[in-house]
Amino acid sequence: MSRSQNEEFQQWWNKQRDRTTNHDVLYTGDDESFLTVEIRTPVVDEPDKKDRIRTRSARQLSRLYLLKFKQLASSFLWIGHSFLYLLRTANRRIANDNPPSVSSSARLYRLIKGFLVLVVLLLFFELAAYFKGWHFTPPSVASAEVALEVVYAWWLEIRASYLAPPLQSLTNVCIVLFLIQSVDRLVLVLGCFWIKLRRIKPVASMEYPTRLVGDGVRLEDYPMVIVQIPMCNEKEVYQQSIGAVCMLDWPRERMLVQVLDDSSELDVQQLIKAE
Repeated sequence: MSRSQNEEFQQWWNKQRDRTTNHDVLYTGDDESFLTVEIRTPVVDEPDKKDRIRTRSARQLSRLYLLKFKQLASSFLWIGHSFLYLLRTANRRIANDNPPSVSSSARLYRLIKGFLVLVVLLLFFELAAYFKGWHFTPPSVASAEVALEVVYAWWLEIRASYLAPPLQSLTNVCIVLFLIQSVDRLVLVLGCFWIKLRRIKPVASMEYPTRLVGDGVRLEDYPMVIVQIPMCNEKEVYQQSIGAVCMLDWPRERMLVQVLDDSSELDVQQLIKAE
């Protein structure tokens, strides 16, 4: 490299160094034929790694707590909505409830409601006695001082003398019925096992005549079918339903028709039976 070229390059480099603000340039010209350039990039102070981890962890924890809070709030809202829906449904059914026409059923319904109210009152009474401490040290009528304590002592005597024996008897009856049902289920299981083991198949108790239905088809070739017609206060369509079943193209010896009538109206039941 000639001397003139070296001077031109030095002038150009000096201009570029003056324009550059983010770099420090070091030039040493001891040897005219060699240039030494050192570029120092400014170092930006980075935050400490522990500070970054701490900041990130705090942010993640805040987001996690916010998500948990939203889930908890949505759960409470769902529970409240379900409780309100249950109350509305119960209120609507009670308001739209038509009392039965039979007087005995109406009396039974009122008796059940009265018994429910009595049970709720006795529950509050038992809670009050529990918080008073009478549940652990039952008072007697002689040692009772307060009117409520006297009433509770009488109630304990009534429970022990008149309510406990019949309840114990009912409990024993329930235990006996449970044992009977368990034995019945066990016998059924053993019977099913015996049928599977011996490969017993059902046999028709009725002998059907052997005859041709048509086109060389025998009556035995038709499987035995059952047709069920469920009905409930269907005064307008019961004739069409039963008539449609009667018009089925199937041998009557191989078909069984059952009318399942769940009607609550007596006139409809009589009409269905007559049909």
